[in-house]
Amino acid sequence: MSRRPAEATARPLTRPARLRPGDRVAIVAPSGPVPADRLDKGLAILRGWDLEPVVLPHVLDEHPRLSYLAGADAARARDLQDAWCDPSVSAVICARGGYGAQRIADLLDWDAVREAGPKVFVGYSDVTALHEAFALRAGFVTLHGPMAAALTFLEDRDTQESLHATLFAPETVRTLGLGSARPLVPGRARGTTLGGCLSLLATGIGTPHTWPSADGGLLLMEDTGEEPYRLDRVLTQLLRSGWLDGVSGIALGSWAGCGPYEQLRRVFVDRLGGLGVPVVEELGFGHGAPALTIPLGVPAVLDADSGSLELDEPALV
Repeated sequence: MSRRPAEATARPLTRPARLRPGDRVAIVAPSGPVPADRLDKGLAILRGWDLEPVVLPHVLDEHPRLSYLAGADAARARDLQDAWCDPSVSAVICARGGYGAQRIADLLDWDAVREAGPKVFVGYSDVTALHEAFALRAGFVTLHGPMAAALTFLEDRDTQESLHATLFAPETVRTLGLGSARPLVPGRARGTTLGGCLSLLATGIGTPHTWPSADGGLLLMEDTGEEPYRLDRVLTQLLRSGWLDGVSGIALGSWAGCGPYEQLRRVFVDRLGGLGVPVVEELGFGHGAPALTIPLGVPAVLDADSGSLELDEPALV
C-alpha cells in the first residue's frame, strides 16, 4: 500500500458532536483484558454523569491462548464495529489499553465507519493505533483521554473533570496544560494535534492507517514502563526514519514507570533539542495522573513558554 503524503497532517478532520445527558455510550475492549471490578467502578462514574453506558458483548472476554488479549481479534473488532455503526450510540469509550489494538485495525470496515459518521472516541496508550486509523481512514477527530477501567480515571478527580468538561462543554477547555508544564525548548508553534503513546507511534511506521510523518503537526508523546535507553531507541528510530521531519512542535506528557525524570529529561534534550521547534514538557496527559483529555486532529497553537496548548476550536461540535 502506498504511503500517504506528509501533508496529510494538515487535512481538516471532522469533529463529532458533544454529549448530552441521556446519551448512550458504548464500552469496548480493543486491547488487553479488562478487570470486571474496575469496569464496574468506571460504569458507575459514567452513570453519575447521566450517561447510559452499554458494555459490548466481548469486553470481558479472555483470549483462549494469548492471555494479554481481551478475547479474539475478530470479536474485539466486531464490538468496535457494531458500536460505531449503531445509530443510537453517541460515543465509544475504550475500557483499557495494554496491547492488541494494532491487531484489529485492519479488520474494521472503514467504509462503514465513514458512512456511520463521526462520534466521540476516547482512549490512550495502545489505542494510539486506532486514533491514527480513525484520522486517516475515516477523517475523524478523536480524544486522547482516560478509559473506563483505567486507574487514573477511577481514582483521580481532575482526570474525570477534564473528560467531563470535554464531553459536555468543550468550549470551556480550549486552553490545555497543567501548572507543571514548562519549556524544554522555548517558542510558539502552530499545527494540527496528533500523536499518543511513543512506542505505538514508532511501531506503526511503514504500516497502513498510520501517519507517514509528523510534518505540520503538533506532536503529543507519552509512554509508560520504558527505561531511558528504550525511549532513546524509539526516538532515534523516529529521527532516522525521517518521521519527525517537518514537525511544528512537540508536547511531552507523563512517563510513569520510566525511571527518574532527570534521566528522561536528558534523553529528551539530546534527541529532540536539535529539531529547532518548541518542546514543552509535563503538559499533563498520558498514563500519569492527572491526565488531561486532548483532541487529536484539531488545529492549535503550542506555547512552550507558557506551557499551554490553545485549541483553535472546541474539541467537539
